[in-house]
Formats: sequence, structure tokens, C-alpha cells
Amino acid sequence: MTDTALATAVAQIDQARASGRVPRVKTFFDPATFTATHVVWDAATGKAAVIDSVLDFDQPSGRTSTASADAVIAFVREQGLEAEWLLETHAHADHLSAAPYLKEQLGGKIAIGAEIRTVQGVFAGVFNEPDSFATDGSQFDRLLADGEQVVLGELALIALHVPGHTPACMAYVIGDAVFVGDTLFMPDYGTARCDFPGGDARALYRSVRRLLALPAETRVFLCHDYLAPGRSDYVWETTVAAQRAGNVQIHDGIAEDEFAAMREARDATLGMPRLILPSVQVNIRAGHFPEPEANGVSYLKLPLNLL
Repeated sequence: MTDTALATAVAQIDQARASGRVPRVKTFFDPATFTATHVVWDAATGKAAVIDSVLDFDQPSGRTSTASADAVIAFVREQGLEAEWLLETHAHADHLSAAPYLKEQLGGKIAIGAEIRTVQGVFAGVFNEPDSFATDGSQFDRLLADGEQVVLGELALIALHVPGHTPACMAYVIGDAVFVGDTLFMPDYGTARCDFPGGDARALYRSVRRLLALPAETRVFLCHDYLAPGRSDYVWETTVAAQRAGNVQIHDGIAEDEFAAMREARDATLGMPRLILPSVQVNIRAGHFPEPEANGVSYLKLPLNLL
């Protein structure tokens, strides 16, 4: 069966490279959560997208702050850019999204993959959410389906569904670049874990192979870097060619059975991310906090002995 969405993405990347109409990218790295937030813009129009923003969170005190998001806001304003999209690659388990704050300050639409509805349904049970909690994705301004195209200025933005880490993971192809979220890390580190509710190592294998069918020169931007042993600097940009040749877990020649066995065995040794419980509760709400209780305070739940 022809993968129409992938074919469209390949054609777009080839055209972008041939014409020189490629997006500009500025990355902000948050060492507290090892997260890379990307500001992507069309130089011809100044229209921009912010991908995977971070709201600072101090877990012992339960306090949030906006230093990381404010740095992004300052850059967007200094460059005279206009935010059209605030994109989430998935409902992150390691940091809170700052998308609502960015929308308040910069405008733009908050978007995520349409399968966020599946994730909401799963975690509504984990957190015993009230009946009033919507699991239809309506907290977001836009839900994107596989192969769906929107515009970023004069550039096309193509959404590719890449499940495995979570059911809702999306990669975004813009010009000659693809923003892959947690699906892939740097070649010397490997791939995302698949043991969260709804994760699937075999689905991740197929998603990664789909991404690695993009042209070899495609710029690949990652959501995280965890500083592989032997490397002293954080890095969040690579290429399809580098991943195919050198990814330690899923380079060319690795079969699905081999990858799934490795990934499942490795995941069984991993602890839960430090911020998974607060992060997911906020991120399935598009970065909004749970509704305040009678005293005007929002609360996050801590399920015991469940995950």
C-alpha cells in the first residue's frame, strides 16, 4: 500500500532543498528536563511555530515559573516573528507544556496529533478524572491527522503519525526539516522508551523506519538529548543519513524482532520519569492546569502503586 503522506513529505523536502526555501530554526535547551524547544519560521513572511515548549516546574514546592518560555517569547518578539502554531509532538511525560502561556503572550493555535484522544482516555482512568474531563481533544485548538497539511507562512507543514512511544506521537515536516519529538534521539543514544501506557515497541520500530525513509539530507530535530557517554555537549540536530548509518539501536540492518526485544528488555530496567505524574496531568489538558477546587487552588493527583 502506498504511503501517500510519506510520499508527499518526501516531495516537499526535495522541493525545499532544490528551491532553497527552507525554514530557519532556533533551539532553546532546558537542562533541567533535557528538552529542546524549537522556534521554526518562514524567513519570507516571519510566520513561526514553537514546538514542544517548557513550563518550569519546581516539584517540591509545586510552583511553576516561566523563565524558559519567556526566553522563547523574547526571541520571537526580537526577530519580529508572528506565532501561528504552538505544536506538541505528544503529551510529554518529562516536562509541563507552556503552550497556554505562549498563546496568551504571542497568539497562535495549540495543536497536537488527533490520537491524543486515546491518551486522554487512558490517563483519565489513571488519574480518576471526573466525568467533566473531556477526552475528545477539545482542550486543543487543532487536532492533526496523519498526512494533514497546514501552512506556516509560505511553507507547508505536514503531520506524520509516528506512534510507539505514545499512541499520539506526531512528527512535523516543515520544508527540509522534520521535528520528531521523542521518537528518536541522537544516533549515539538511540530511541524513545515504549513502556508508558499505550506504548508499543513494534509500533515505534515501524514509525522510525517510516521517518528514515525521508531523504538522507533531511534535517532531523529532536525533543531531547541526554548526553550519551563520551560526549560533552548537548546536541539536538542530526540527519536521516546519520540515523540510518549510526543509530545504536535502530540503524539500517536492525530487524523489527531484534529491536522490539532490545527495547522491551531495556525499558524493563527504567524507572518512571521524575515529572511524569504532574506532566501528563497538565499536558493532556493542552498545558492547562486542572480546574481549581472550592478554595481557588488547582491540585495534581499522585496515584499510589499504579504505574
